[in-house]
Amino acid sequence: MNQLNHIAIIMDGNGRWGKKRNRGRNYGHLKGVENVKKTVATSIKLKIPILTFYVFSSENWRRPKNEISYLFKLIKKYFSDEMSSVKKQGIKINIFGKLNKLSPELKKILKKTVYLTKNNKKIIVNLAINYGSKNEIVDAFKKTKKISIKNLEKNLFTKNMPHPDILIRTGGHARLSNFMLWQLAYSELFFLKKLWPDFNSKDLKNVIIKYKKIKRNFGGI
Repeated sequence: MNQLNHIAIIMDGNGRWGKKRNRGRNYGHLKGVENVKKTVATSIKLKIPILTFYVFSSENWRRPKNEISYLFKLIKKYFSDEMSSVKKQGIKINIFGKLNKLSPELKKILKKTVYLTKNNKKIIVNLAINYGSKNEIVDAFKKTKKISIKNLEKNLFTKNMPHPDILIRTGGHARLSNFMLWQLAYSELFFLKKLWPDFNSKDLKNVIIKYKKIKRNFGGI
């Protein structure tokens, strides 16, 4: 049976979910954030050590300004309102991505969150914000003096972590969208038609059941 250490998730379909209900894209993002909380809670119960969520890509700046602003307000509000709950649940937060383009207030909240949760051990939750995998790999090469796979991996955001065993992408698209391209080299990929706010604990458990039945060869037989 395959060991499970790390699940990465591309949470696609929030805007479409909101529009389908005539409530707008921002409503979909609100429900998407609520679903992150539920997914983390389920993962703690299932004893999954690491989750990585693709929150905001380096390409998402092309979206309407009001949508970007609302999404960042949701992130700020979540960590302002939920910090005591995050700490109580034993969640360690890491941020993957470049914070330089974020507002000073958001950067401050994110850095404070990372600091306040650094000793938590129940689950590691990585949030990819203003993240692009190509930039991550280029930056890692720039920092690596003697090029090798092992040395380069020391300069990725995932240093000291196992790479994802599973990638889940909701929303019906079968693509990686510049997400963890290096780390997903041998991951099992699950592309679901469900939009992210509809993804639930049963869906997560079904993916895990399928994963554990897969014969993983890593180039062997």
